[in-house]
Amino acid sequence: MDFSQLPAATIAIPCIAIGVAWVANTWIRVKHGYPLENSWGKSVYPKNDQAVERVKLLSQENAALQAELGSMKDRLANVERIVTDSGYHLTQEIESLRGDKKDAN
Repeated sequence: MDFSQLPAATIAIPCIAIGVAWVANTWIRVKHGYPLENSWGKSVYPKNDQAVERVKLLSQENAALQAELGSMKDRLANVERIVTDSGYHLTQEIESLRGDKKDAN
């Protein structure tokens, strides 16, 4: 068994593994939209027109969805008010009594 290459391999293999892990980590961060970091650990955000336009579109979509959610809440409140209204329950009780009379005949 040749042990002359062992010291070089014990240094080279971990260095290669660290390099591969660093590249994979950077690729995953870019793929999922996380900001990159500079050599001092501060976040680096891309400053291009495409990113600014995307933020504008997402902000508009967010505002539209919030408005739609508000209208849905109002509609749900009206449905809850109708269902919990005492007249609704009274109508159900009357209909159930009518059903009992039909069954008795």
